[in-house]
Formats: sequence, structure tokens, C-alpha cells
Amino acid sequence: MTKLALIFLGSGVGGTFRYAVAGWAQRLANGSFPIGTLVVNVTGCLLIGFLTAALSGRVLVREEYRTALLIGLLGGYTTFSTFGMETFALLNAGQAWRALLNIAASVVLGVAAVWAGYRAAEAWLGV
Repeated sequence: MTKLALIFLGSGVGGTFRYAVAGWAQRLANGSFPIGTLVVNVTGCLLIGFLTAALSGRVLVREEYRTALLIGLLGGYTTFSTFGMETFALLNAGQAWRALLNIAASVVLGVAAVWAGYRAAEAWLGV
């Protein structure tokens, strides 16, 4: 299968997971804060950190499958454009403090999750 076809398939799966996870988290929170997008972006960062470390170390995966996972699956799963739109909507609704909270939480937790995923792969896989 070509690299583009694998990215296409991965994106479809990632987008489906994004829809399910974001909806689930938003229903649990039952509020107006965009927690679903935050959960998706933080878990996506955790996964990309883990997979980047794992796939560059001992776990040997063909390059096209690595691309399908990192660009396709996780590209379809994470939602930065949605984050931008939801933050804008909060600002537009006069909820600047919620918009700032969303920005800060997304950036800080996202970077922390990448670090945690990377370190977890190093510890578990010895990479």
C-alpha cells in the first residue's frame, strides 16, 4: 500500500477516534468549556511523544507505517484548528479568562504529555 493511502486510512481512523473521545469527554464534563478538544489534544501529544520515542528506538517499523501512525492517525486525531476556533468563540463571547485557560492548559499539558509519553517509551522499551 502506498504511503499516501496509509496516511489516508490513518487519518480516517484518527478522526473517528477524535469524534468519539472528544464527545465522551465533553459529555462527562457537561459544561461550556471545550474539555473534549483539550482531552484529545493532550492525549494526542502523549501518544506522539510515546510513538516518536518508541519508533525511533528498538521498535522497528517500516517508514511508511511510522508515517501512517504519526501523520495519519495522530494528525486525524488531534484538533489544533478546532482548538483555535473554540478559543476564538470563547473570546468572542466575552469569556477571555476561559479562553486564556484553554490556551494555557492546552500548551502546558500538551508539552507535558509529549514529555511523559517520550519518557514512558524510554522506560518501558529501553529506547
